[in-house]
Amino acid sequence: MTTQFAGQLEGRPRPFDVVVRLLFRLAAVITIVITVGILLALLLPSIGFFSEVPITDFLFGTRWAPRFADASFGVLPLVTATLWTTFIALVFAVPLGLGAAVLLSEYAHWRVRKVLKPILEVLAGIPTVVYGYFAVQFIQATVLKDWLQLPTGSFSVLAAGFVMGIMIIPTIASISEDALSAVPNALRQGSAALGANRMQTTVRVIFPAAVSGIVAAIILGVSRAVGETMIVALAAGQQARLVANPLEAGQTMTAFIAQAALGDSVVGSLQYDTLFAVGLLLFVITLVVNIISITIVRRVRKAY
Repeated sequence: MTTQFAGQLEGRPRPFDVVVRLLFRLAAVITIVITVGILLALLLPSIGFFSEVPITDFLFGTRWAPRFADASFGVLPLVTATLWTTFIALVFAVPLGLGAAVLLSEYAHWRVRKVLKPILEVLAGIPTVVYGYFAVQFIQATVLKDWLQLPTGSFSVLAAGFVMGIMIIPTIASISEDALSAVPNALRQGSAALGANRMQTTVRVIFPAAVSGIVAAIILGVSRAVGETMIVALAAGQQARLVANPLEAGQTMTAFIAQAALGDSVVGSLQYDTLFAVGLLLFVITLVVNIISITIVRRVRKAY
């Protein structure tokens, strides 16, 4: 009798569980609605833009001058500058971020970890406009021009990319450290029992076991670097041109959106619709990066 009554109670959903389940579903629906709304806000003005500008000229054109009398809408100069800054940021951020994650997860004492991790995460709380002025005033003017004597002007994608790499180090380090710490200690103990030292265990056992989390951390850093605005707007320059080397100035996609949004373009005009066309392309690039990351994570993910 008691067992039967207990089974009936277990079969009844508790009110708190029902409320929580509804809240989770509502959050999921709101997220989808917001995403669809953003896509429509970008897509509808872009349709008007592409009705006047062929999409091939937009994607493969090498001259970006939407405000001139002989207007040209080739977005490749903006794309190349964006790719340069993102690549440079990853070159600096991935080794340093993964190194910090390994230190915190595998080597640092818990007391040291308790101090270092908050200090590292402070970098994520610094406003990006501060990073931008740091890139212009110190990295570009002092380090690149005065100390290294490099042939560069007042702006460069190298300075912007370097400082952007500093900005995304906490993102890569924090998520990678969580992934490394989640690896079961049994794998570490088994590796040590076979005679491997700590470095061999980290490289050959812990890294492969946590590779899905590490890849997710790097892709998240890529997404943040692609969408960064203030650093590139201040440090990379405002001249849209094909960037041949990182010492040159160049305008990224986000920097153009920030600059043009402050102008006097008439709502509904072709110049105004260029904002949405570039924003839509940026949205698509970010979406493709995330789809690739999800595919990679699913293929290499291991459950323990």
